This record gives sequence, C-alpha cells and structure tokens, in this order.
Amino acid sequence: MPPWSLISPASRGIGFALARRVLQTTNAPVVATARKDLDKTKQDLLEGLEVDETRLKVLKLDVLDEATIAEAAASCKMQFGNEARQLQLAFLVPGLLFPEKSPTQINADDALLTFRTNTLGPMLMLKHFSSFLPKKSASVDKRGEEMRGLPSVSVTAVMSARVGSISDNRLGGWYSYRASKAGVNQVVKTFDNHLRTASGDNAMAVALHPGTVKTNLSKDFWGNVKQEKLFERDWVAERLIDVVKEVGLEGRGKCWDWDGKEVPP
Repeated sequence: MPPWSLISPASRGIGFALARRVLQTTNAPVVATARKDLDKTKQDLLEGLEVDETRLKVLKLDVLDEATIAEAAASCKMQFGNEARQLQLAFLVPGLLFPEKSPTQINADDALLTFRTNTLGPMLMLKHFSSFLPKKSASVDKRGEEMRGLPSVSVTAVMSARVGSISDNRLGGWYSYRASKAGVNQVVKTFDNHLRTASGDNAMAVALHPGTVKTNLSKDFWGNVKQEKLFERDWVAERLIDVVKEVGLEGRGKCWDWDGKEVPP
C-alpha cells in the first residue's frame, strides 16, 4: 500500500497549494485539514485536477483545539493504521501574524494567540501524529511506483520564517511572530532529535521558510517587497516540495528556505 501525506491546514494559502501539488505529483493518499467548510475545501482542492477523488480526505482540525487534533489522528488511524501505511510527507503550516513595530504595540492576547497558532499548534500536531512515522526497526521500501514524487525518507516539515532566525535579526519588530517562529525552529530540532532515536534514518523533521508569498498573511506587506521576491503560492509549493526531497538526512533538524539554502538559527 502506498504511504500517505498530511497537509494541515489546507483550506487556503500555501497549505492549499501544497495539497494540490502533492495530489498532482504523487500517488499518495492525501489528508488535508480545515477548520470549517470541509466539503467546499475538498471541492476547491480537486477543482481542475485529473486525479482519483478518493485519494483526498478532508478532516476537521483546529490547532487551537487539541480535541480536534486528536479526533483527526484517530480518523487517520482507522484509515491507515499506525504502521501498515506510514506517513511519508507531512506539512504543518498554520500561521498568524500581528506586526508589532514597537514594544508599545505588544498585546498579550494577540501574542498568546500567535504562539498558540504558530508554535503550540504544530507541537500538538507532532504529539498526535508522530505515531504514524516509521520506526527505526521498520523495513522501509524506498523503491517503486508507490513512492513516486515522495521523499525517500519520511519528512515532517513545519512552516517557519526567516524572521525566526535570531542571528539574522537586524531590523527588530514583529516581536510575537519572530519569537513564535524561533520557537518553531527549536521544536523542529527537538523533534528531529527524537526521530533520530525512534526512527533512525527512516524519518526526519525540517523547518521551512517560504519567502514572501501572495497570501492573506502577508498581504499588508506586499508593497515593501521587491516584485521578484514576491512569490505565487503554486510556485512556492513546488519549490518547498523539491527542497524537502533534496536536503536529505544531512539537512535534518534545520530550517531551509524556498531556494534550498539554510536559514541560520
């Protein structure tokens, strides 16, 4: 049986483009998540694609509500089992941004929501979905048509950002967003250390920086970005999937940008 892929959330933005790209370029069953309008999300994801519709399942999941994460994981266990069909490619991409330009603009509730969405959300996803990753003892078949378009090593990729780099921070501002993404990088490194023990060379984790993408998250800042550095989501999805496949085990536990270059911690 082919391994499967998870993209969460996938109702819009980069997650939407990633889900469509995985459907187009692999044979993998795809689990996409959304907070609401599941039928519409599925319809939108499949629009214009000549793929088997039964490959796509859309589940309700809200990273602010751990119960929905647990329920989604339970649904996946019923469909795939924990080990019979392993999770080969996961993109965890929740994102929220409040652009504080000075310390006086920091709002505790907004900052807490940023951390719950950007950092704690993916952390809880790892809690409930890590059991689907291959164990160190697993005999992983990395050949054949079933693996077409997928990385040879099971990869869990969490969306980060260049502004989460402490050593690269020369401008300041964006306190809660920067800190939440620095937290993402730490979570990814810590989880990858766990996978080194639990999965060996069969699974790894990375963080990703997509650049500035034409999504609602970055809409207010498009005017400050050079045109050649403002990316369409479909192009970014293609690049991120390529990067995930290219970095290999040597790139595990690190943050990589859309161009395959490491973002320093």
